Amino acid sequence: MAMNRLVGKTAIVTASTDGIGFAIAQRLAREGAKVIVSSRKLKNVEEAQQKLSQEGLLVTGLVCHVGKREDRQKLFTEAEKLGGLDILVSNAAVNPEVGAVLDCSESSWDKIFDINLKSSFMLAKEALPLLRKSKAGRIIFISSIAGFQPFELLGAYSVSKTSLLGLTKAAAQQLAPEGITVNSICPGVIQTNFSAALTENEAAKEASLSMIPLKRIGQPRDVSGAVAFLASDEGSYVTGENIVISGGMQSRL
Repeated sequence: MAMNRLVGKTAIVTASTDGIGFAIAQRLAREGAKVIVSSRKLKNVEEAQQKLSQEGLLVTGLVCHVGKREDRQKLFTEAEKLGGLDILVSNAAVNPEVGAVLDCSESSWDKIFDINLKSSFMLAKEALPLLRKSKAGRIIFISSIAGFQPFELLGAYSVSKTSLLGLTKAAAQQLAPEGITVNSICPGVIQTNFSAALTENEAAKEASLSMIPLKRIGQPRDVSGAVAFLASDEGSYVTGENIVISGGMQSRL
C-alpha cells in the first residue's frame, strides 16, 4: 500500500467519527493528509480525534451539522489555518423514516434531501474558493448502491442518493476545465451502525448476502481505499464517475 500519496494535502471528511466516514478519515491521514474530522456530537468528535491522534495521525476535530451554514464555514476556516483545502469528502447522510418512497412523510422527505443532497451541494459550492487554490482539488461524494437500485424500505433515501449521482456528473463537467475532479463512491451493504438493520438480524443478513455475489458484507476499509485513490495524483484523470463498491451487487439505472 502506498502510504505517502497525500503528504502535504488537507482534507475535510464530514460525518467521520464512525463507520465509513471514520475509515476514510483514517486512510487519508495514514497516507499523509492533514484531516479535519467532524460530527454533530462533541463526544464522538473527541473520541475519534483521540483515536486517530494516538496513531500519530494529523487530525483536527470539529462539531459540524452539515445542514447549518455556520458549522460548514467552521470546517473551511479550519482548513485555511492548515494551509488550504485539497480534498472534500461529503459523507453525511440521514434516513429518519423506513418505508416505500411514496409512503414517505413530507417532513422526512425534506430532511433527507436537506442533508443527503443539499448539504453536499452547499459543501461543494462553499469549498470552491479554497479548492481553486489547490493544485489538485478533489470533491468526493459518498452516495450508495441504493442510488442505482432503490431499496424498497429506503425509498426516499434511495432517491436522494440517485440525485447525488446527477450532482456528481454535472459538477464534474463544470469543474473539469479548472482541474478539479468530482466523483462519487457508491457503497453496497457495509458493516456499520447505519446499516445495522441489514446486517445484524440473521434473516436480514441472509437476504443481503443473497444479493451479493462475493457473499460477504463489506467493511468500511473496502470503501476507504477507493477514496484515497481518487484523492491522490493517481486518480487525477478520473472525474464524473460513480464508483460502485458492492461485492458485485446489481447497479444500473
